[in-house]
Amino acid sequence: MEYVYSAMLLHSAGKDVTEESVTKILDAAGVKADAARAKALVASLKDVNIDEAIEKAAAAPVATAAPAAGAQPAAEKKEEKPEEKGKSEEEAAEGLASLFG
Repeated sequence: MEYVYSAMLLHSAGKDVTEESVTKILDAAGVKADAARAKALVASLKDVNIDEAIEKAAAAPVATAAPAAGAQPAAEKKEEKPEEKGKSEEEAAEGLASLFG
């Protein structure tokens, strides 16, 4: 992510996103820059309109996480716990009743 952040910083400062400038920013931040990753980043951003990409990302709707299969919201789980507890106590009482007939 730091490579992308360095490109965004350069863009917002009005500077060209080059391998050398990305490397300098990463070095200044204390990150050991990988020349291959910097080169790949610059190559991937060559034909990208960064302003347009930022606008599209800002306008994209935020997806909500769907509950896992079989999972229930916490409110429903709280309601079930007293019932389950009640059932187990009733079953225990029935079991004791059968002992004493």
